[in-house]
Amino acid sequence: MKTPTPGYWCECWTQDLTTGQPPTVRASFDAYTAPQADRWIAVALRTISPALDADASQEAWDWLYNGRIETRRALLRAEPCMVSVTQANTRITWTIRPVLFIPLAHRQGTQLPACAYAFTPQQTD
Repeated sequence: MKTPTPGYWCECWTQDLTTGQPPTVRASFDAYTAPQADRWIAVALRTISPALDADASQEAWDWLYNGRIETRRALLRAEPCMVSVTQANTRITWTIRPVLFIPLAHRQGTQLPACAYAFTPQQTD
């Protein structure tokens, strides 16, 4: 049996600040190293920064130049991290959490229960 693999679970959330609704997850990513995890955020921020207003762009570049190293250090200490920018009425938040990825069991070479063969998919029109 394989052992769990340490890594980082990364998510991107957005929230409309005018509605009071909870944030919505927009993307997720499984990273296996701290550099890979913070690079995911860095690429996203560099990609969207030209479309952001001046304040949000400044927040993004502040993290890229000053906050990224602290994020990396926190990840190496196995601490969760969060990076946010606010564009007009929308907050975009990236989160990174240390996790253990548990390998799934393979079904190959394993006898499935009888009910697994009773399912017949139906064609759609």
